[in-house]
Parts: sequence; C-alpha cells; structure tokens
Amino acid sequence: MNSEEEFYDAETGGNTMCVFVPFLFYRTTLPAPMFSRNDFSIWGFLKKCIGMELSKITMPIVFNEPLSFLQRISEYMEHTYLIHKACTLSDSIERMQVVAAFAVSAVASQWDRTGKPFNPLLGETFELTREDEGYRLISEQVSHHPPISAFYAESLSQDFVFHGSIYPKLKFWGKSVEAEPKGIMTLELSKHKEAYTWTNPMCCVHNVILGKLWIEQYGTVEIVNHSTGDKCVLNFKPCGMFGKELHRVEGYIQDKSKKKRRIIYGKWTECLYTIEPKVYEANKKAEKKSGDSKKHKQKTGGSADDADEMPDVQETVTMIPGSTLLWRIAPRPAHSAQMYNFTSFAMTLNELSPGMEEVLPPTDCRLRPDIRAMENGDMDTASLEKERLEEKQRAARRERAKDEEDWSTRWFHQGTNPHLGSSDWIYQGGYFDRKYSDLPDIY
Repeated sequence: MNSEEEFYDAETGGNTMCVFVPFLFYRTTLPAPMFSRNDFSIWGFLKKCIGMELSKITMPIVFNEPLSFLQRISEYMEHTYLIHKACTLSDSIERMQVVAAFAVSAVASQWDRTGKPFNPLLGETFELTREDEGYRLISEQVSHHPPISAFYAESLSQDFVFHGSIYPKLKFWGKSVEAEPKGIMTLELSKHKEAYTWTNPMCCVHNVILGKLWIEQYGTVEIVNHSTGDKCVLNFKPCGMFGKELHRVEGYIQDKSKKKRRIIYGKWTECLYTIEPKVYEANKKAEKKSGDSKKHKQKTGGSADDADEMPDVQETVTMIPGSTLLWRIAPRPAHSAQMYNFTSFAMTLNELSPGMEEVLPPTDCRLRPDIRAMENGDMDTASLEKERLEEKQRAARRERAKDEEDWSTRWFHQGTNPHLGSSDWIYQGGYFDRKYSDLPDIY
C-alpha cells in the first residue's frame, strides 16, 4: 500500500491526500492489563458526593479506564455498516429499522464497562479515520463547565453525515452512579435526503460501593425521520422484578399517519429483531396465557432494584417465528475482562500507528500523557500527570479570566440544529486540511 491515500474531500470539493495510512492490522490487546481496584476505598471518597454532579468533582484515577470521553463517543461508530446498509434501502420503514438498530448498537459497548473515561480537557480533540469502514470522525471538547463534547462523522463516499453534542451528567445516589447523556444525535442520509434525530437512554452503574458492578440502561428513545414523518419509539426497560426485563429493548415504528408498521425487540447487550405487529401481538397473547397458568407456582420475592444486585439472568433473546434479525453484537476478545472489558474496537482507539504522531494535531487524546501512562500500566505516573493537566487547565482558565478573554473553539461553533431548531454544536469544517496553527497547549 502507498504511504498516501487519495479520496474525495467534501470540504474542499476536490481530492485530498490522507497523510497517514489506515491500519492494515489493528492491535488486539492493550500494552498492560487492568490494575486492581481492591486496595482503594471507593466509599471513603464517594460518601461526600451523594446527590452531587460528579462531572464537577476531581475523581481519583482508580475510577478511570484508559480512554478519553471523546474516544468513548467514537464507539458509536463501531457498527457503521448499519448506516451503509440503510443508505442502500429504498423503503423508508426498512431504513428506519436499520437506523434504530444503529441507535441501539451505539450504546452496546457500555455493557460491563464500569470504568469512567477521562474527562476531556477544554480544546482536546480526537480523530478517527477508518477507510476500511468508509468514514472519518472528528470530535472536540467545546466546553468545560458544563462539559460538552461535539462530534462529526462523515462517509468518505458522501453517503451520510452523523453528528451531535453530548453533555453527560453524572450523579451518585449512595449505591449507584446515574449518567444522563444529554444531547442530540443527528444522522443525515444524503441519497434519500433524510435526517433522523434521537437522544440516548439513561445509564446506571450499580454497586459502586459493595458487590459486583453492573450496568443497566433505561428510558424512552424516540427516533424521528424529519423527511417522511416516520417515528420509532424504543423502550429501554429497567431491570424490574426478578430481573425479567434486564437489558431488554422493545418498541415500534409508526408512519406519518401513526399506523404501527413494525415491532422491534431484543436486548441492547445482544441483538435486535423486527417483526410484523400482528404476529408479535398474537405471540404475546399466547405467551401471557401460558404465563397465567403458571403464576400460582411462582414465589414472591424482592426486586433487583431493592437489593441492587444484578439478577442471575441468562443473556438470550428468544426469536419469535417470522422475525428478521437487524443486528447482533460482535463477541468481545477472550481477554476483555483483563482489559477494562473493552471491545475489539475500543482496544484500537488509543493506538498510535507509525507516522501518526507527526500529523495529528497536538490536542489529540492519543498524545495525552495521563491516559498513555495508564494504558501502559504506570498508575503512579498516570495519577501525577492527571493532576498536572487538571491544574494546567485551571491556570489557563484563571489567565483568561484575568485578561477577560473568552475560550474560542476551533472546529465547532454553537448554532442551531436545522431539524429541531434547538441549540447544537455545528462542525465548521477545515480539520482534515491539516493546517493546525494556533492550537492551545493543553498537555
């Protein structure tokens, strides 16, 4: 393969030389395994944080995983093949099914990921170019208080654009940490002249003090096709009594006349199916009838929420006859538990391929020393570097205040989402021109 690859650049209207080659082979492991958290008193730190928003608190490095939140955002793109598939479909309901599968798949990597990504520094960036998957992505930390991360991904063949901004709010409630991923996701399919918007579900990490950590996601996600009026409503179900609903997702697609066209069901940790509403309802009635006859044999007990213990529920989705599989999660590496429960995709995100360091902007989180030290297993250096970078950020903020200067973002500007009319962060272009002058010194 040549040292340079040529592809069409939508920003300039011409061909741009890509200055580093995408990997032929991606790494399959991290440089060092995950450290032990056994010697750290989590309760000793968290007991003073009950009811507080954790994004405003400096957290010990023991809570972290060796990725920036900007890199964690890029994991939305792990199943980009679903967007490519949606672009090829001629029926709007079929496209909505696949977009719904993409929205669910985008949060699937959070399963068992109990480490907290590093808070990005103001001005921090992350670039991900995957020619094998046909897209490139740029993200930037555009605000520190409140913490807001903006991202923009585009197809190299100009088939789609996927963008958004996220303001994660974390709160500690005594036994659990709740994360509310405020912000809008927007997917635009160029060929069909369509735009879809949605928000991500709530996420909760249980047993942060004692017991086995486990994660559930819950809440209603509405995906709207602003061009056709089609809508998909997905219900990420909370664990519930006996853990019966753990990880389950159920919903429906309706057209602009509000007629239900498809039912979607599955688990965000496993797979997603689609089926005709009549077939689904007939199966539900048969299932309820069968369940009613067995009710008198069941014992009553406390809910999983009361005990805060993860129920012992086998991860499996029973396929209803007549269903079509939309998406299935890729298996994780056998050594994932020793590597912060990373997926194969996540394992590659902090990798520096030969020549990459020379062309990345100095704000890219692959160059961030505390994350790099943690990834290499040097926890003492990682902790010291994290403290140094946070203090450097505070000092820079004090200097700006003294000089009455406002922070100026580089690649995004605050504007209006054209499909919702609400405030959003808009990519202003230029990043892939590789002209990185006057960038802030954040590391």
